[in-house]
Amino acid sequence: MAIRLVLVRHGLSSFNAKGLIQGRTDDSLLTDEGYEQARKAGKALSKIKFDKIYSSPLVRAAETAKTIKKNFNKEQNIVFDDNLLEVDLSEWSGLKIDEIKKNFPEIYSIWKNDPENLILKRNDNKTYKPIQELFFQATNFVEDILKIYLDKDDVNILVVGHNAILRCLILLLLGKPKQGFRKIRLENASFSILNISRKDNSFKTQIECLNQTSHLNKNIPNKIGDSRIFLIRHGETNWNKEGRFQGQIDIPLNEKGKDQARKTFEYLKNISFNKAFSSSMHRPYETAQIILQNSQNLKIERIDSLVEISHGLWEGKLEVEIREQWPALLKKWHDKPEEVIMPEGESIKDVSERSVDAFNKICASQKDNDLSLLVAHDAVNKTLICNILGINYSNIWMIKQGNGGITIIDLFNDPNKPPVISALNITTHLGGIIDSTASGAL
Repeated sequence: MAIRLVLVRHGLSSFNAKGLIQGRTDDSLLTDEGYEQARKAGKALSKIKFDKIYSSPLVRAAETAKTIKKNFNKEQNIVFDDNLLEVDLSEWSGLKIDEIKKNFPEIYSIWKNDPENLILKRNDNKTYKPIQELFFQATNFVEDILKIYLDKDDVNILVVGHNAILRCLILLLLGKPKQGFRKIRLENASFSILNISRKDNSFKTQIECLNQTSHLNKNIPNKIGDSRIFLIRHGETNWNKEGRFQGQIDIPLNEKGKDQARKTFEYLKNISFNKAFSSSMHRPYETAQIILQNSQNLKIERIDSLVEISHGLWEGKLEVEIREQWPALLKKWHDKPEEVIMPEGESIKDVSERSVDAFNKICASQKDNDLSLLVAHDAVNKTLICNILGINYSNIWMIKQGNGGITIIDLFNDPNKPPVISALNITTHLGGIIDSTASGAL
């Protein structure tokens, strides 16, 4: 039983095109380009059978939802839900960023650096916190969805909304990491997919992808930082395919894994990488070599502390074999991975500490406009993404990393600006909208 939420930000609006703050105003309409983006989104989503469509009632989102729906065979109503309204920015709506910087310099700084604590005044002079209100809306929406769908078999739900409310929905489902609002981004008509399933008396979330734009003939989002890191999981191995725990046994790529690496090369061939890093193990190193096949002079720095988690005595075994010998420990690994030390192996805390240390050194070495390739492993990548988002490494199962999946991290020279995950687990170059790569063991 699971809910798949496909979140789509509305297409380019008139206010987007003019560089104006929108907020909750309904004066911002979908542009011709916005309608075209919505048509492309609808075509890309047409193979998914949606059980329900929800949309913000604001015109730019509602028109996006209606345009997307035209591509679906099934006739269904769109539910226009006020909980999906965009953030209320009161008197800021209709202003340019430069005007806000000039007229509200102190609170603009809060908006950029700590938006959760921004305080604005409404027309009646009462103060409010717009992002806190938005999280309240997101909570109401999620509670309604869970109440209706959590106990049903595999449900697909399309949600069309706005930049800020969709970010709040994603962050809420990830446990509301502190100051997470500025750590992710969503472009016009982009897709983000979250999977929600029951866990005991509650639910668990997995973020499958974030800010996917390939359906818009735009393989990757525009760079917003001073430098950029492309974090990629190695291609498939036979042990991934079989579901064997491989850990630090140096299993090579299989033919499908090599093909995934070649497709990743094709997808990123317009990127002029000037730095490259890899786990010192063979499968990520070979993946990196294939991706960099047109950059023969670029040296790949192999880093020992980015190797996969050591599963110790579990390595080489199928899950069914591990369940026979270590049933309680395997269950704990699925439920509370932070409490597990693999028999004669590592804990996820060990992996997180060494991986984050290596990643921080790479970040510190970045110069302006650097485009760095970093190829590593499932557990390593997951702990790095958890760290960037500000969630504990115990939440590794919240993050999906497909074989050959691409995550893009924008870095800033300003120490007050955290890294931004501009896209997470892009796998459309390997199949459809849904990640169909081998899930496999780590």
